[in-house]
Amino acid sequence: MTQLARLLSPSNVQLNLPASSKKRLFEHAALMFENHQGMERGRVFDALFARERLGSTGLGDGVAIPHGRIKGLREATAGVIRCVEPIPFDAPDGLPVRLLVFLLVPEQSTEQHLTLLSELAELMSDANVRESLMTLDDPLQVHHLLSAWEPQPPAA
Repeated sequence: MTQLARLLSPSNVQLNLPASSKKRLFEHAALMFENHQGMERGRVFDALFARERLGSTGLGDGVAIPHGRIKGLREATAGVIRCVEPIPFDAPDGLPVRLLVFLLVPEQSTEQHLTLLSELAELMSDANVRESLMTLDDPLQVHHLLSAWEPQPPAA
C-alpha cells in the first residue's frame, strides 16, 4: 500500500470541476479540505498559494501537485481534482493542467513531505495511470486506481 492510499479519502476525489483559474481551483480545494477534514479553508488556501509563489507545482503532461505545510495539522492528507478545462499553471512543458493531486502535511514533517512528493511524481510519470485518471468518470474508480498503484522496484 502506498502512502497516498492511506492519505486519500474517497470524498476527496472530485472530477470535472469547472474552475477558471488557479486561484479558483485552490479556493475549491481549500473548501473540500474544510468540508471533509474540518480544516480551516483560509489556512489551506494560504499554504497552497504560498508554496505556488515559490514556483509552479506543475509537473507537465497536464498534471500538478500543489502542496503545503499546515501548522497544527496532525497527519498528512491528500485530495484529487480533475478540471473540466485545462488551467494555465506555468508547468515546465508549458501545457495547462487538468489533473491535480493536492498534498497537505504538518508544518514540521519534512521527510514525510519529500517522500510523498517523490511517490506522487513517480505515480504521475506513469502514462497509463495519467490516461486513466484523465478519463475515469467515477471518483471511487479513481480512488481505487490510486490506492492500488504500487511503485516500481529499483532496477537491479
